[in-house]
Amino acid sequence: MKYQAHSSAVIDEGCEIGEGTKIWHFSHIMKNCKIGNSCNIGQNVVVSPEVILGNNVKVQNNVSLYTGVICEDDVFLGPSMVFTNVINPRSAIVRKSEYMTTHVKKGATIGANATIICGITLGSYSFVGAGAVVTKNVPNYALVVGNPSRQRAWISEYGHKLHFNNEGQAFCRESGEEYILEHGEVRKLK
Repeated sequence: MKYQAHSSAVIDEGCEIGEGTKIWHFSHIMKNCKIGNSCNIGQNVVVSPEVILGNNVKVQNNVSLYTGVICEDDVFLGPSMVFTNVINPRSAIVRKSEYMTTHVKKGATIGANATIICGITLGSYSFVGAGAVVTKNVPNYALVVGNPSRQRAWISEYGHKLHFNNEGQAFCRESGEEYILEHGEVRKLK
């Protein structure tokens, strides 16, 4: 095997798991999901059919990734955070044909105990604070917190708040990388 899995993990036939990925205690990896290279799947995690995880995705303990979730490279999913895949679930009504796609773009972070309502996109390097309930799309580099979540700041790829000057320019305090705020969107200069 090109990946490592604890003996208590259940890995169904028909899933793809990349090289260097680690799967920990009591996790269930279901058929037809795709997990990239160098991922870390914590304890008591469920990865449902057709979920896609890019490379270097970190899934902390007690997370369920339901059908419809797509995470690009370098995504961090905090402990016990929650995804949904149907807007109006009812026990007596089967709505498997109504599963919605939730797209988590490169480098995004979702904090512990956050809830992500299905059908939205979390932008690249966005940051969802612990316990937030996200009900709408989150822009690239945005920091959102609360219930329902609201944007409180812009954040760098290193996870630091950006403080823009009058010219719409900010620098990450750790990396020194420059960011520009134009027309309500942030981008990093190369």
